[in-house]
Amino acid sequence: MGHQQQQQQHPSSPLLHGAAPAGRGAAGAAHRGRGRALLRGAQRRGGHARPRLVLPVVPRPARLAAAAAAVAAADADDDGCCCCCRQPEPYPAAPPQTASVSQREEEKSLASVVKRPMLLDERRSLSPPPPQQGAPRFDLSPYLVLMLVVTVISFSLAIWQWMKATVLQEKIRSCCSVSTVDCKTTTEAFKINGQHGSDFINSADWNLASCSRMLVFAIPVFLVKYIDQLRRRNTDSIRLRSTEEEVPLKKRIAYKVDVFFSGHPYAKLLALLLATIILIASGGIALYVVSGSGFLEALWLSWTFVADSGNHADQVGLGPRIVSVSISSGGMLVFATMLGLVSDAISEKVDSWRKGKSEVIEVNHILILGWSDKLGSLLKQLAIANKSIGGGVVVVLAERDKEEMEMDIGKLEFDFMGTSVICRSGSPLILADLKKVSVSKARAIIVLASDENADQSDARALRVVLSLTGVKEGLRGHVVVEMSDLDNEPLVKLVGGELIETVVAHDVIGRLMIQCALQPGLAQIWEDILGFENAEFYIKRWPELDGMRFGDVLISFPDAVPCGVKIASKAGKILMNPDNDYVLQEGDEVLVIAEDDDTYVPASLPQVRKGFLPNIPTPPKYPEKILFCGWRRDIHDMIMVLEAFLAPGSELWMFNEVPEKERERKLTDGGMDIYGLTNIKLVHKEGNAVIRRHLESLPLETFDSILILADESVEDSIVHSDSRSLATLLLIRDIQSKRLPSKELKSPLRYNGFCHSSWIREMQHASDKSIIISEILDSRTRNLVSVSKISDYVLSNELVSMALAMVAEDKQINRVLEELFAEEGNEMCIRSAEFYLYEQEELSFFDIMVRARERDEVVIGYRLANDDQAIINPEQKSEIRKWSLDDVFVVISKGD
Repeated sequence: MGHQQQQQQHPSSPLLHGAAPAGRGAAGAAHRGRGRALLRGAQRRGGHARPRLVLPVVPRPARLAAAAAAVAAADADDDGCCCCCRQPEPYPAAPPQTASVSQREEEKSLASVVKRPMLLDERRSLSPPPPQQGAPRFDLSPYLVLMLVVTVISFSLAIWQWMKATVLQEKIRSCCSVSTVDCKTTTEAFKINGQHGSDFINSADWNLASCSRMLVFAIPVFLVKYIDQLRRRNTDSIRLRSTEEEVPLKKRIAYKVDVFFSGHPYAKLLALLLATIILIASGGIALYVVSGSGFLEALWLSWTFVADSGNHADQVGLGPRIVSVSISSGGMLVFATMLGLVSDAISEKVDSWRKGKSEVIEVNHILILGWSDKLGSLLKQLAIANKSIGGGVVVVLAERDKEEMEMDIGKLEFDFMGTSVICRSGSPLILADLKKVSVSKARAIIVLASDENADQSDARALRVVLSLTGVKEGLRGHVVVEMSDLDNEPLVKLVGGELIETVVAHDVIGRLMIQCALQPGLAQIWEDILGFENAEFYIKRWPELDGMRFGDVLISFPDAVPCGVKIASKAGKILMNPDNDYVLQEGDEVLVIAEDDDTYVPASLPQVRKGFLPNIPTPPKYPEKILFCGWRRDIHDMIMVLEAFLAPGSELWMFNEVPEKERERKLTDGGMDIYGLTNIKLVHKEGNAVIRRHLESLPLETFDSILILADESVEDSIVHSDSRSLATLLLIRDIQSKRLPSKELKSPLRYNGFCHSSWIREMQHASDKSIIISEILDSRTRNLVSVSKISDYVLSNELVSMALAMVAEDKQINRVLEELFAEEGNEMCIRSAEFYLYEQEELSFFDIMVRARERDEVVIGYRLANDDQAIINPEQKSEIRKWSLDDVFVVISKGD
C-alpha cells in the first residue's frame, strides 16, 4: 500500500502528520468523538489492534524532528485533544548538518516515540494469562473402567449365588413332597453327584447371595468417594506445584516426622510401641510359615524373642533360626531404644528439678518474688520469726538459675532453725510461673525491688502487682511491695487495693538517718525493734482487758510494754500512745513490744510508787548546722523532714558532684519549694567527697551532724557505695581530729613517731564533738565502722529487710512504722534520766513508766551510762534499782 493510502487509512497518526493541533471547535469535538469510538471498537474486536507505524524514508535529522513533533502531539493529546482533530502537515525541512545531535539521543527519541503507543495499547488490552498447556490433567477413564468391571463382577456373582440358592430350595421343597424312600434316594444322588446341597444350606455360604448384593451397591459408592478424594488431592498438588517450589520427598517426610515428634510429647513412646507390635506380628507370621506350630504359639515365641534375645538358641532348623535371629536382633534394637527413652525421660525430669521447673505444693508459706541483696537478711529475719512454731516454708521465685540461688543462700552460713527455703526459677510476670509456686495459697507475698534504676525497679514492681491481681484463684494473703521512690507509691496502691502494703526503702532510711543524726544512738534501737532477734511489735486481742483504762493496761504486762491500741470502732485504726483515760472497748486490740507473740500475758496490777516528777521543762530547740555528703534521689523528702524537725535559723550544707542548677531543678521536680523553706537555709557546695582537698574546703569542725549518704551514682553497687562511704568517713574524721582541740596535751617525746592508738583516740575525740551518720548497705562493712567507734551508722539494707519481714508477718505493723517514721505524730526519742527521776533515786521500771505518763510518753527501754547497748522491754520490771542521771530512756513521745 502506498504512502497516500496509509495516510488515508490512518489520518490521525501523529507520526504521519505534523505536530500542529487542530482547532477546538465543534468540528474538532466531532473528530475527537469519532476517534474514541474507533478506538473502543478496535479494543472490543480483539484487544490487540495496534496502529501500523510506517516511517517515511527521510534523512536522520528529519526523522528526529518528526519524532519531536510526534511527542509534542502526544502531549497535546494527553491534554484532551484527540489525534483525529489534527490536520496533516508536511514534514519539516531537514536542518543543516551542523545542528545534528548524537546518535544515542536520536535512538532514544525514536524508541520512545515507537514504544509509547504500543505500551498504552498493551496496557489497555491486558488480560489474564492463558492456562498452562503442559500441566498434568487428571483423567477419570481408568478409574471408571475399574469401577464398571468391579460392579459387573460383583453383580454377576450375586446373580449366580441367588440362582443357585433358588434351585436348591426348589429341589428341597420337591424332595419333601415325595415319599421318604424317594427323598433318601434323591439325597444320596445329590451327594454322589458332589453337589452337597445340604452342606451348602447348612453352611455360612447360604447368605453369600445377600452379602454379594450389598457389596454390589457398596463398592461403587466407596470407589466414587475414593476417586473424588484422589482427584481433589491431585488437583491440590498440581496447584501447589504450580505456585510453590517443588520440595523433595525426603525433606517433606523428614519435616512431617519432625513436626509429629515435636508436637506430641508421647510420640517417641507411641512410635516405639508401634515398632514393637509390628516386629512381634511380622515375626510371628514368619515363624508360623517356617515352623509347624500354630499361629498363636508363633506370636508368643516372637514376643519371647523380642523380650529376651537368648531364647532363640533352642530353635531347630535353618528357617526358624534365621527368623528367630532376626526377631532377636530387632528386639535388642527395640529395648536399646526403650532404655534410651527411659534414660532421657529420667534425665529430663531430674534436669527440670535441678532448674527449678517443678511445681511447689505448699500452704501458708511465704513467697518472695525477685532477687536482691536484701534477700539474705530477709530470710534470716523470717527464720527467726518462725522459730517459735518450729520453722516454716519460704519459697523464692526469681529469674535466676535454681542452682545459683541455692548456692548463694548456702553462703549465708546461717542456721535457719527449721525453716526450709525452696527456690524456683521463673518470672513473677508470668501467671504460669506464679501458679507453679502456689501463689494463691501463700499467707504473705513479698515483692523485692530489683538492683537497678529506681524508676525501672518500681515499674517492674507495678507489673508484678498487676500479675498478682490477675490470679484467677485469688490471693489468700497480703502483698508487701518494696518501693524505691516515694512518688511511685500511690500508683501501686491504686492498682493493688487493700491487699497491698508498701515499704519505701529510700524514704524509710532517709527519715531514720535524720532521726539518728538529731538523736545519736537511735540507729541501734531501731535495729533492735525492727528485727525479730530481740523485741518487736505485736497486736493481739485480750478480752479480759475490756473496760480497763490504758493507764492500767500499761503496767498489766510483766513481759511486754503496751504502747498503743487498735480501735475496733474506727475500722481498726491504730492509736499510738493514747491518753491514760482511754477505756478499752469490746473488740479493741493492744499493741505491745515483746520478745515473741507467745511470751506475754496480762497479769494483776503491780504496786507502783508514783512519786514526784522532776520539774524540768523540755529544752528548747536551737539552730543546728548539718552537712549532707552525697546525693540521693529522695533528698527533697529528707529536706522536708529536716524543715519540720529543726529550729529556725538552721543551715543545711549540701556537698556533692551535682551542679547547683541541676540540684535546684531536681528539688523543684520533686515538689519542693526551695524559696518556701522557713527553718533551714540551703548552702550548696560542689565537690567529690573522697578527695581530701575538696573536703578540706569545708568547715567540718563546725557541723553538729554530718550525714554520709549512699550516692545515687553508685547505689547500684553495694561494695562501691560502702567503700566510698567508708573513705569519706575516715577523711572527715582525720580532718576534724587535726582541727579540733584535743583533751590531752600532746607530749613531743610520746608522739614523735606514728602511733596507731593515738590516731584512733583523736578520731574518737572528734566523734564526741560531731555526729557522723554513715549509710551502710552491706552488713559486713558494719564491723569496719563500729569497731573504731568513730561513727554511728544506719544499716540500710538490713533495716529495710527487717521492716519487710515484720510487715509480711503482720501487715498492721506497717501503720505503726509509718507513724513513727513520719515527721508528724508520735516519734521514738532518747530522753535523759533527769526528766523522770532524781540522782541516786531507787525506782522500778514500772514506776518510771507511770511517771512518764505525766509527760504523755511511753517508756519502752533504757540504756545505762556504762553500757553501749540499750535494753528494750526489760525483764523484772517490778525490781527496784538505783538509777543515775547519766542514764537515758527510750520513749515514744507525741510530736511537738
